[in-house]
Amino acid sequence: MKKIKFGVVGIGHIGSRHAKCIIANKRAELTSMFDSLPINKWKLEPIKLSAQKSFENMLSMDIDVINICTPNYLHSEMAVASLSAGKHVVIEKPMALSTDDAWKIINASEEHKKHVFCVMQNRFSPTMIWLKEVIVKNYLGKINMVNINCFWNRNKAYYINSDWHGSKTKDGGPLFTQFSHFIDIMYWLFGGLNNIESEFFSFNKRKYIEFEDSGILKLNFLNGIVGVLNYSTAVWEKNLESSITIIGEKGSIKIGGQYMDKILYANIKDYVLPIIDSQIQCNDYGGYKGSASNHDKMIDNVIQVLLDKKDIHTNSIDGLNVVKIIERIYSSRN
Repeated sequence: MKKIKFGVVGIGHIGSRHAKCIIANKRAELTSMFDSLPINKWKLEPIKLSAQKSFENMLSMDIDVINICTPNYLHSEMAVASLSAGKHVVIEKPMALSTDDAWKIINASEEHKKHVFCVMQNRFSPTMIWLKEVIVKNYLGKINMVNINCFWNRNKAYYINSDWHGSKTKDGGPLFTQFSHFIDIMYWLFGGLNNIESEFFSFNKRKYIEFEDSGILKLNFLNGIVGVLNYSTAVWEKNLESSITIIGEKGSIKIGGQYMDKILYANIKDYVLPIIDSQIQCNDYGGYKGSASNHDKMIDNVIQVLLDKKDIHTNSIDGLNVVKIIERIYSSRN
């Protein structure tokens, strides 16, 4: 049986998650791992002889795909280098910290005829798959209003134990690092935006955080939907919720829980709610919890594309559009 050979660069919390999913997949092989930190600082022990001395050494190896799980500001540079070396790339969110850098990745992908897979694993959640179907099949009729709440906790240790979290140039801010998943869900479900009004707040003022911890966004979509997105990383002690409420002419839906994983309300004209397995796991990092843990499904999609000629679930244009929306939000500051 043919296997896809993977290399993972960046063996922190999320890189180790990628590595474990690759190891668990029967059609995948983890052949290479690299992090600039010493091995005793890695979140996962290197597999056999997989640890590399440098990223450049990884690029010279017989690898099909390189998974880029490094800090945000390195994504574009490493993706372009990987594509130029003839590798497909999987890029953790965000694809890049600017549209210019995202375009560099797309151009390198086209030049070297290699695929780019953007990690937006919330699309694989059963509740989101169901909600996408409800919207595509127009069960709600005309959608009038959307409200999205993302209320999480990121504590002091999260920032001071990192050499990049909290840095404007390396991290980018909560819309890039924490909530790009939900910007993507919003874009995936409702399309592009016509107008954005935003206001940002720093409720927990800290010297080690160079950007806001909270924001309120008023959104006008191209299809006429009006919406509000509220977000914060200043929630006390632990994550509170990630929820989405949709008001349509023929029904209303609210999906909540910490990761938009629970259907809290669904009242739709002439519609019987199916039984949905909404029990998904989150990425638990000890001091804090991350987003939905659907990386196994993302890795499987990479393999299906390369071996079975399936479609990419979240492609480079999707990644670019999320970056564009976040840039527009930050530039719309009141």
